[in-house]
Amino acid sequence: MMFQDSTASYQTPQTRLEATIPVAGAGRDGLDFRWYVIHAKPHQEGTVEVQLQQMGMEVFCPRLKQVKVVRRKRKSVVVPLFPGYLFSRFRLQDQYRAVVYARGVRRIVCFGTTPSPVDDRLVDGIRAQHVNGCVTIVPRRFHAGQTVKIREGSLCGLDAVFERELSGTQRAVLLLKALSYQARVIVDLDRIADA
Repeated sequence: MMFQDSTASYQTPQTRLEATIPVAGAGRDGLDFRWYVIHAKPHQEGTVEVQLQQMGMEVFCPRLKQVKVVRRKRKSVVVPLFPGYLFSRFRLQDQYRAVVYARGVRRIVCFGTTPSPVDDRLVDGIRAQHVNGCVTIVPRRFHAGQTVKIREGSLCGLDAVFERELSGTQRAVLLLKALSYQARVIVDLDRIADA
C-alpha cells in the first residue's frame, strides 16, 4: 500500500516486509527449497507439524523415546528431541508468511534479521539416527561401582568409582578415594574414561 502526500510517499510495514524478505544462502533465483528451524509455541510442535504438512511442506520433528516416572510408575514416553523446535523445508520467498502465521508457530529462527537455512546434511544426519520414528541414544558405558579415570580438569589423572549418572544433564557422580577421606564429586561424562 502506498500513501502519498505533497512531500513523500510511504509504505506500510506489511508491504515493506513482503518486498524485502531476506533470503540467506538461496540460489540465484532465491526460490530453492531449504530447511529452516521453526520455533513453536510451548508444547505445540505437533500442531505446527500438521499445519505445515497441510500446506504441502516437508516437516521433520525429531523425537526421543524416554523413560519417565509418571504417578510413581515408570513409563516409556516419546518427546521432541528439541522441545519447541522443528525443521521445515520450503521456499522462503513463496511461503514465508504462511509459515510465520501458521497456528502454533512463534517464529522462524534467524541470525540477525535473516531466516537462516539449515544444511541438508544436518537434517539427514539426525534422520539417520531415527529408528521406528525416534532417535536412539546409545546407553552409557559406565555402571555403578566401576572404576573410572578422570581425563580432564583439576582432578585429571585421579581414579574414582562411578556412582550414578545425573538424569538429563550429561554429568555423573563419582566417589573419590584418597588416603584418609572419601569425597563425592560431580564431573561431566565426557571427562571420564575407563580406568
